Amino acid sequence: MLLATSISQEITLLPADNERLSNVCGQLDVHLRQIEQRLQVEIANRSNRFRVSGVDAAVKAACAVVQKLFEIAEKEEITPEQVHLSLQDASIDLLLQGSAAHVQQPVTIKTKRGVIKGRGQNQQDYLRKILSHDINFGVGPAGTGKTYLAVACAVEALQNETVRRIILVRPAVEAGEKLGFLPGDLAQKVDPYLRPLYDALYDMLGFERVEKMLEKNVIEVAPLAFMRGRTLNDSFIILDEAQNTTTEQIKMFLTRVGFGSTAVITGDVTQIDLPSEKMSGLKHVLKVLKDVEGISFTFFGVRDVVRHPLVQRIVAAYDQYEQQFPT
Repeated sequence: MLLATSISQEITLLPADNERLSNVCGQLDVHLRQIEQRLQVEIANRSNRFRVSGVDAAVKAACAVVQKLFEIAEKEEITPEQVHLSLQDASIDLLLQGSAAHVQQPVTIKTKRGVIKGRGQNQQDYLRKILSHDINFGVGPAGTGKTYLAVACAVEALQNETVRRIILVRPAVEAGEKLGFLPGDLAQKVDPYLRPLYDALYDMLGFERVEKMLEKNVIEVAPLAFMRGRTLNDSFIILDEAQNTTTEQIKMFLTRVGFGSTAVITGDVTQIDLPSEKMSGLKHVLKVLKDVEGISFTFFGVRDVVRHPLVQRIVAAYDQYEQQFPT
């Protein structure tokens, strides 16, 4: 039932191409129902004319998303995932708060494989901070793009020759499984822990190029335990899964950053795999460094998840459960 304060707005999508309109609406209007559920609006359509009813800001957001999907539908098949990502791109939360006028121009990252941009305002802010700060923290649940966007910034910095190498660091802590003895050299032993970083690099640079860069040490893989005593100049350093560092390890890592370097530390404080008696270095450092000038912090939430829409609901359900039944 709509509230008394609701409004209606009509939009007409041109040209009136039935195939394109069917692509936008989805089978049995599943895409329109998806927008309705997310924004709490009602959408009615006849041919290429759409009437959207609901709260003012939500109606404007829904109209913008439908128009955007119509543009995409000219060249692409619209899927529920595409609808979900278009809702993210539209900075829905800002529109619903009536703050759309303050949305800044989107930041884009150029790689050999194409242009990457942040989805939603939080990812955009994250990119801006990485480009303007030497040490950056990205904290939030899985699927919020914090690692992928960090790798994109690293690749762009390397291509623009603002850094000489990319260093990928991760604590080798098992997520509940016992991996046993791992054969091979240092990089091969750490490979299973760095797979998300490798996947992002392969996506942006291609498999062969990444392998050549690894051979030349332009991309370096380093377990956190092997960082002690080094000073890292002219490098883009990514510490992933930082929630599994100890307080001593993360302090050691942060003091490795040298001149001309950028560091991005990512992690999810709800996914700590350390023994229960160990304090997470990420949780600790967020308190210690919160007021230090020159360090940026970006905190992602459920709304920033850009994977399957169910992932958002799973993260939200866990958050709600942990608030009700804290350990």
